[in-house]
Amino acid sequence: MSQLAAPTHDRGITTLTLDSPANRNALSAALVGELSTALDTCAADDTVRAVVLTHTGNTFCAGADLTAPPDPHALVALMRQIVALPKPVVARVTGHVRAGGLGLLGACDISAAGPDASFALTESRLGLAPAVISLPLLPRIDPRAAARYYLTGERFDAAEAARIGLVTIAAEGDVDQALVPVLDGLRKASPQGLAASKELVTATVLENFDQHAEDLIARSAALFASAEAREGMTAFLERRDPAWVL
Repeated sequence: MSQLAAPTHDRGITTLTLDSPANRNALSAALVGELSTALDTCAADDTVRAVVLTHTGNTFCAGADLTAPPDPHALVALMRQIVALPKPVVARVTGHVRAGGLGLLGACDISAAGPDASFALTESRLGLAPAVISLPLLPRIDPRAAARYYLTGERFDAAEAARIGLVTIAAEGDVDQALVPVLDGLRKASPQGLAASKELVTATVLENFDQHAEDLIARSAALFASAEAREGMTAFLERRDPAWVL
């Protein structure tokens, strides 16, 4: 069963919708593969000026699917694909974003989040760390905010997400209305102009991928294999506190 809804297209904007609400659009191996294929299709289609990435249900993405996790190399490749896509990728968020979902969001070029959106980097509470998702996140978000939210796993809202550079727009009302001028602006830009301009603003992020991806994949794998992480993930699935909680 597909975890990605059929793409829709409107005046040059193709919308890709994460559509697995039963597991809160968690990043399974299947979803990562489907999304990568859909992005390849968008990249090759001259009628696509930009891509909107959105979701069904009350969660944009809950992070890695702990029951069917993607290969870390595949997740890194997907985030890099979004960053390197020659067409802008715009995130439309009306719900919750957790852990690895912030990596997906951070890879997008522009993002808008509504008043019901919330965000949290919960990895430290599971005996893990936001390792591979640091590749798009750390070049873009405020360093002091990164230190706080990486370490504490606290939840924060759209206004704070915008303040720290995680999202572009914190919409007080309708997210779609907030995105109207953004999408209109993208429709007025030339394909070449968009691709060349995106290269300028993503160069540092892509350098981060090229320099640090393999190290962070290795760190992630070591953490996932650890006893603390096994306890953290088991406790999460059993809806209890892990043994270290004071």
